[in-house]
Amino acid sequence: MDSSHHDHAQPAGHRHGHAHHHGHWHGHDHGPGPGEAGRRGRAFAAGAAINLAFVVVQVGFGLAAHSMALLADAAHNFADVLALLLAWGAASLTSRKPTRHRTYGWGRSSILAALGNAMVLLIGVGAIGLEAVHRLLEPAPVGALTVMLVAAAGIVVNGGTALLFLRDRAHDLNVRAQFLHLAADALISAGVVVAAAAISLTGWLWLDPLASLAIVAIIVVSTWGVLRQSVDLAMDAVPEGVSHDAVEAWLLALPGVTEVHDLHIWALSTTETALTAHLVYAGETSDRRLHELSDELGRRFGIRHATLQIESDADAALCRLRPNDVV
Repeated sequence: MDSSHHDHAQPAGHRHGHAHHHGHWHGHDHGPGPGEAGRRGRAFAAGAAINLAFVVVQVGFGLAAHSMALLADAAHNFADVLALLLAWGAASLTSRKPTRHRTYGWGRSSILAALGNAMVLLIGVGAIGLEAVHRLLEPAPVGALTVMLVAAAGIVVNGGTALLFLRDRAHDLNVRAQFLHLAADALISAGVVVAAAAISLTGWLWLDPLASLAIVAIIVVSTWGVLRQSVDLAMDAVPEGVSHDAVEAWLLALPGVTEVHDLHIWALSTTETALTAHLVYAGETSDRRLHELSDELGRRFGIRHATLQIESDADAALCRLRPNDVV
């Protein structure tokens, strides 16, 4: 752990903000180190540059070939460029140290980036979907060979860029959002190749806007989960992968603990989880025991920023935060 601080139990008669005396301990372990943050930053920068160059290529050939599917894929890729830039900025901000004004630092920016990325992408595909429906009703000629070649290049570009985020996707929602978008882009490009080949063989022009609608559906499905999770984190919901009931049960099973209340679990960023809780003890506990509890919360549940407040039965009776419906 990076730092720790211990406050011993206050003498009888001392009053705190919660109108009772207590002892508490704070534990901190702040996210990825400078080297890891730098690697992620380089991945975001490289991904944005590669995809922006490819968007220019897609738009040029999409207009030349009159392909709605290719333009839809280009719009999606451009949304990914914006998402990568936003995520890059958020990754940079999260590495900044806390200040007296921003006591938690800029970690929440990574959550806002993931939320913004999902919203921009869904708005963009809505416009693409409307144009695809129009093209479906009034099909236009398509340069099938051009579409196939450009889309095939898209498989390489998007697939290769997705690999930049393969390593960290399981530990960071912001990174996972980028990985899923880019991996989906590679699959979408493959679908465009198939649609263009089918148009070349059959002459069915309606296959191009139909492929666009399929792209829209895939994007919505793949993005919805990130949007929902981002909204949850922005609203201080318990992060996915952490069970409130399991944490509460584990704390309640600790020797000497008779009650757990005012338990809150929320995300400081897309990689860091925090917890506060009041533990009512039948007897005395030690600072060393609290240090061990915080370490164990990190090992068991991935919660590395814990604040545990110790109370006696008398303290708990005076605690205004004791009821579960009080924040």
